[in-house]
Amino acid sequence: MNQNVGSTDRRVRTALGAVLGGLSFATLGGAAPLPALAAPVFGVASLLMLGTAATGTCALYSLFGVDTCPASAGGSR
Repeated sequence: MNQNVGSTDRRVRTALGAVLGGLSFATLGGAAPLPALAAPVFGVASLLMLGTAATGTCALYSLFGVDTCPASAGGSR
């Protein structure tokens, strides 16, 4: 799979993944007044965001033909 997540998109995904992970832990610890179901949902979403940021590929982007990764001058990524 070719990379289809650009650098700005990676930063946003990393930040969002960190926030969602923190919310997941806060919900588990009782610090956030959210339903118990929110913790695993936020946890899975956090892992997905951090995983796509780390690999630089997003399956949904591939499915819909979205590419936020700019092509370099050499033609390869």
